[in-house]
Amino acid sequence: MENVAYSVNNNTLYLQLKGRIDSANSPAVDEILGRIRKENDFNAVDIDCENLKYISSAGLRLILRIRKKVPDTVLREVSPEVYEILSMTGFTEMMEVRKAYRVIDVEGCEVIGQGANGKVYRIDADTIVKEFLNPDALDDISRERELARTAFVLGVPTAISYDVVRLKGGGYGSVFELLNAGSLAKFLIAGKMTVDEVVEHSVGLLKIIHSTQVKPDSMPEMKKTVQNWADFLKEYLPEEHFKKLHDLVSAVPENNHMMHGDYHIKNVMYQNGESLLIDMDTLCHGHPVFELGSMYNAYRGFHELCPEKAPEFLGISYEMAGEIWDKSLRMYLDDPEEEFLREVEKKAQIVGYTRLMRRRIRRNGFDSEEGRKEIACYKKHLEELLPQVDSLVF
Repeated sequence: MENVAYSVNNNTLYLQLKGRIDSANSPAVDEILGRIRKENDFNAVDIDCENLKYISSAGLRLILRIRKKVPDTVLREVSPEVYEILSMTGFTEMMEVRKAYRVIDVEGCEVIGQGANGKVYRIDADTIVKEFLNPDALDDISRERELARTAFVLGVPTAISYDVVRLKGGGYGSVFELLNAGSLAKFLIAGKMTVDEVVEHSVGLLKIIHSTQVKPDSMPEMKKTVQNWADFLKEYLPEEHFKKLHDLVSAVPENNHMMHGDYHIKNVMYQNGESLLIDMDTLCHGHPVFELGSMYNAYRGFHELCPEKAPEFLGISYEMAGEIWDKSLRMYLDDPEEEFLREVEKKAQIVGYTRLMRRRIRRNGFDSEEGRKEIACYKKHLEELLPQVDSLVF
């Protein structure tokens, strides 16, 4: 029968439903399903609905009978039209129903932002899409959308995802509508903003983020993450320096103010005079020193040993990135005395180099000359900075 195809593999029945399943053909479909059950043993059912155009109440009853006999039944690649029927009739609450996703090709599209977990592409004048590096990222996407919604409700200017898509070649992405928006990095590179203007917009949004209080259980606590970074280095730092690092992080007080976690000029969009936050999967809460440590890495730490590679990340020279870091820190701290500015910078550097050293070791850094050189550099920085700092708080 043209409406049904199937195979059985590893105790799973794989069904394909096609065309229309309604009162006219449901008895024939039911007969085929009964024969399949008699001739095969299985304890799970995977129903592919990609080519299912319509299903009536008679067809829904067939699925109910399947699920009653085999509770582990999944519907996948469900079109929006069929999904609406399943949702209205309560099927989405009774069993796992996976929507079909439209496919987007990002090959050749402009990369306007990037972070630890993905890249952001401009598809057209109205639309951007974030590609998640994890090929099975639906849980990550759901988490990021919830974090973004939380931030938006709390008054932080954010881009909100309105669709989830598959990317050609595999993987998933989130789609955002940003009319003619560009990242601060893009405006800077194009000469449409000066360094001072970029810093003003960036720091202005950062202060909004850091002034926003969140419920502790609504997003991760950054202090725990940084403590894990520090504890990882126990075997790689002299005992006195490790103890100092551990104690410094432990002494940072709890803080329920929001942080972005990966803040730099490619993760801030500018549209109609407003700065908007993107790449929200790193949202967390904690003391701002942890944010500043991440920012220091973005502008200085990541490319300290290879300054010529800086344009590959932010699109600007290492020297310009350093200028943005210095001016951003100065503006964030409301133009402080030089001594205080450098004290805070040292605190941020300790957080930044702790992350960099751990990161390089975990990426098999000891297996190459380049890696060993980087690890030694970060270790040297920490051994020089730690004796100079009595607290990470400012």
